[in-house]
Amino acid sequence: MGGDGFDVDPDDLPDGLVVADERGRVVCFNAAAARITAVPSAAAIGRALEDALPLEDLKGHRWWALTDPYGGLATRVGQPERNLLLPGGREVLVSARYVRDHPTGPVRRLVVCLRSTEARRRTERSHAELIATVAHELRSPLTSVKGFTATLLAKWERFTDDQKRLMLETVDADANRVTRLIAELLDISRIDSGRLEVRRQPIDAGAAVGRHVQALTAAGQSPDRFLVRIRQPLPDLWADPDKVDQVLGNLLENAVRHGEGTVTIEVAPAADEKGTAVTVSDEGPGIPEESMGRVFTRFWRGSKRGGTGLGLYIVKGIVEAHGGTITVGRGPGGGAEFRFILPVGAPAYLA
Repeated sequence: MGGDGFDVDPDDLPDGLVVADERGRVVCFNAAAARITAVPSAAAIGRALEDALPLEDLKGHRWWALTDPYGGLATRVGQPERNLLLPGGREVLVSARYVRDHPTGPVRRLVVCLRSTEARRRTERSHAELIATVAHELRSPLTSVKGFTATLLAKWERFTDDQKRLMLETVDADANRVTRLIAELLDISRIDSGRLEVRRQPIDAGAAVGRHVQALTAAGQSPDRFLVRIRQPLPDLWADPDKVDQVLGNLLENAVRHGEGTVTIEVAPAADEKGTAVTVSDEGPGIPEESMGRVFTRFWRGSKRGGTGLGLYIVKGIVEAHGGTITVGRGPGGGAEFRFILPVGAPAYLA
């Protein structure tokens, strides 16, 4: 293959490429096509296309007889990508292009592109897992909300004010849980589609950490459990305050829930680049070495103690939307250590 002063070897292409001549004989069968079909290139070259690539549609119809590229409509230019079956039931994604010397002339060359369905299957499995996880997580609080409201409506007069307050507080907490889950879903949708918006404002990272620690101590955690280190001078930081709060909240909650001992939060200038580095570490058992590579993937859970397993996936998406990086390792106290770096950045109107 050539053009514009450079040649491309068909075997360098990531997708399967099969080319047939005007007689329907295979003249090109690249390495990717051989891998996808399990047919050696040498066994395919020179054979009739329907023999070298015996495709069927999902209803069992022979594909080349059905589409008839050489004898069909002279105005047809090809076939859009669709799922077809190879012998043995292996699925493959196939698209075709009919090359003619002039618009309604005979087919001079038939170019077929083959792709494995493995990546699509992985995506479908991931979506199915997400739906199953969300359905499971929603069912519990909604059952609680429905049960308490139905009980209150049916037997309002039988309960004391304290009993009513307790039920309504439970309903309120469960409604907040549903709201948080829906917010997580929206974040995942925006991250996956590259539409996560970052509204940059000046941020005092040290003050943000202080607010989160104060909230955790107000919720019952001992103040002695937290050690905050702020290394001045910090560079000016422009970031989305709500999203930075989301990142800090998730990392601190993880450290408190899954870690042990002192939770250390350090805010410092990034060593090798212009930005602010925030490190959160604990003194718990840490994350097993074999799990380090999966921490920021969907559904990873540090323990079996509940949660959707979506939080760290969202944290990574938020940090990267700011142009930053996040890593995980083992802290000085032996526990997990998360470190994220946010670049200095600038507000949208100055970008």
